[in-house]
Amino acid sequence: DAAALEIIRRGAERVVEVSDDEVAEAIRVLFTDTHTTAEGAGAAPLAALMKEKRKGRIGIILSGQNIDRPWMQQVLAGATPQVA
Repeated sequence: DAAALEIIRRGAERVVEVSDDEVAEAIRVLFTDTHTTAEGAGAAPLAALMKEKRKGRIGIILSGQNIDRPWMQQVLAGATPQVA
């Protein structure tokens, strides 16, 4: 939605676009490394951080654990679920 994106851009230093595959990898990393379950939107900040390979002290917000079991099973098996 263009209006929402405009609001975000006014307050954000920059916006990083990530792919579904990058988000799926972030979900896997969170689960494997921290045993934390995250939905795609919740894992997107980590996906952006991993994409940019930033160093130093960086904080991200992880929110949203609403991921369905079949989707999580696909992600943990190495796949990227697709909306039908």
